[in-house]
Amino acid sequence: MQEPLIKLKFKGNRREYYRNPENFPVQKGDRLIVGTDKGQDIGLVTAITTDFTPRVPVASFEIIRKANTEDLSAMERNRRDEKEAFKKAAEKIRELGLVMKLMDVEYQLDRKKLSFYYTADERVDFRELVRILAGMFRTRIEMRQIGVRDEVKRMGGIGPCGLPLCCGAFLESFEPVSTQVAKDQSLSMNPVKLSGQCGKLKCCLLYEHGFYLEELQKYPPVGEPLLKDQRKGYIQKIDIFNKTVNCHFEDDSNEMISLYEIRDYLSAAQKKGLKKLTNVLHDLMDGDVQDLEKIEDK
Repeated sequence: MQEPLIKLKFKGNRREYYRNPENFPVQKGDRLIVGTDKGQDIGLVTAITTDFTPRVPVASFEIIRKANTEDLSAMERNRRDEKEAFKKAAEKIRELGLVMKLMDVEYQLDRKKLSFYYTADERVDFRELVRILAGMFRTRIEMRQIGVRDEVKRMGGIGPCGLPLCCGAFLESFEPVSTQVAKDQSLSMNPVKLSGQCGKLKCCLLYEHGFYLEELQKYPPVGEPLLKDQRKGYIQKIDIFNKTVNCHFEDDSNEMISLYEIRDYLSAAQKKGLKKLTNVLHDLMDGDVQDLEKIEDK
């Protein structure tokens, strides 16, 4: 059994996993003081996991202690001061004419560092801005450029499904999403419908992609030729839920054919010399495949 990992949530929907070698009696909902690469911070316990390997590296810092009343008061004070710091920094950015968008401001719990998160299309020379901010707030200043996905993650929001955005609710890291993922699921190539609030392809397109790939292995690919009733046709669309394929014939007719029938027509097509049959099709045309259960096992 693996050592339990404690999942903590920080400001900006940042999540990290910590080990608990001191065996602090931790429960979900507790606030913990932990070390980070930027100093001490306070995080909310959202889960205690065992026998689980997270996709993100486990933090190399330690849990220091449980948060007390003074820590919680300090956190609230920091949040109030962050709003004022945001206003002052945004004003200075306008005065200096810097082409950047200030996104968020975050104090560490111990106030040893003040981080400014921003987005920009090009490289920004903010040395003068850092000098001014360091004099205003009397602490270390960090300017951190983030991408549009991280921007939306920090802001949070509601998705078109009516639920909180995945990136703000539970995603620990971003994985690349390509248009091929949408094509594999026969989704409309409409950028408005496929894009999230960040303007990138929705992360949720990946959730069922593996299932689609597994199911599509049971079907011949789109464009595969077949012959039915002396009519030559091509597979135009696959419906894995109804287990049918839409075939377009040269006489300009369309027909839905069941997966469990199509092997007969593909077998006929093979006899006529039509090629490009895949290994999956050969499996479907195998003489040993006689019933539904055997076909679905393929």
